[in-house]
Formats: sequence, C-alpha cells, structure tokens
Amino acid sequence: MNDLISQDYDYLFKVLLLGDTDVGKSSLILRYTEETFNSKLVNSIGVDFKMKKKEIEGKIIKVQIWDTAGHERFRSITYSYYRGANAIIIVFDITDKKSFLSITEWLKQIEKHAKENVFKFLVGNKSDLAEERKVTFEEAKEYADKHDLPYIETSAKEGININELFESSINSFLSSNKYIGGDKNIKLNSQSTTSEKSDCC
Repeated sequence: MNDLISQDYDYLFKVLLLGDTDVGKSSLILRYTEETFNSKLVNSIGVDFKMKKKEIEGKIIKVQIWDTAGHERFRSITYSYYRGANAIIIVFDITDKKSFLSITEWLKQIEKHAKENVFKFLVGNKSDLAEERKVTFEEAKEYADKHDLPYIETSAKEGININELFESSINSFLSSNKYIGGDKNIKLNSQSTTSEKSDCC
C-alpha cells in the first residue's frame, strides 16, 4: 500500500459527501481512507478532504473525497465544490428520520449547483444500530428507486459496505466514461503536484 501511495497517479477522481450533521460522513471517509473509526470525531466545519489511491485495471486512481459540513450555516461554503465533483454521495442516518427527509433538499441543491451528469448515490449509514432504526430499508430503497439512485446501507463503526460504496462510485463513473474521452474531470496526470494531506476551509 505504501508503494501505491508514493506513486504518481493516472487519474484524479473527486467525490463529494453531503448530508445532515451527525449522519457519519466524516466517519465513512475515515474508515475508507485510514481503515479506522473514531467515535469522538467533531463535526466538520466548512469543507475538508482526504485522499486515497486505488489501482484499477493497471491504472492508479487518486480518489479525492470531500467532506462537507451538514449544518445549514456552512452550506453556502460548500456549493462551489459541487461542480467539480465526479460523484456525489448523499448520506442519511437510518436512526434519524429527519436526516432521511432532508434528502429531497440535498437533491435540489445538487440539481442547482452540480454538473448535470454527476453520479449520485444514496447511503443509509449506521446500519449497526438496526434496533434503533427509524427508516426501513424498503422505505429508503423505494425513495432511491424513485429518484434513480443506487442505494446501500453502511456502518462506519463496523466497516460494513464501506469499500463497496466508494469503489462502486468510482467504477460506475469510469465504466461510463471509459477513462478517456468522457468527462474531462477525470484528469490524466503526468506530474503529481496535489498535496496528500487533508485541507480545510
């Protein structure tokens, strides 16, 4: 893995996570990028990002994952990041019905600020808290199907479906664009200049 991280990359893939405060966006990213879980993570302020590199069909894909603050007072800060995203993942908490009802508003913001062809995914997080569930799988799946969204349930705490979530978003985009000749926001890289560390604004 260290050898993979140190290499230059062939393509840059940007994914943006949206959703209400406390649905677990930061925990999902931490689990995917660092394979850890921290129950004491503080709420994001503004926008933060982490990086991970994956090798797919012999190509190095640099995944740039943007973590946005869910609180309404920070949303205007995040709008500028929508258009640069290749995929957007909307996250809700299966134990919080309000976060599920907010999905409609998030979709409106995506329609307003993101590229027309951006890939969208719906995620019900905290599946480890099934006994506290306020949104059934069937209800969420019906909503997702109605809006033509792939749906998956995850647990950042238990590491359930985390890799499947991010890698399906990457593979869906790359398959439709065949790497080159599709959306030019998948960027062929010759000299890697982007910092690997997390940034915040």
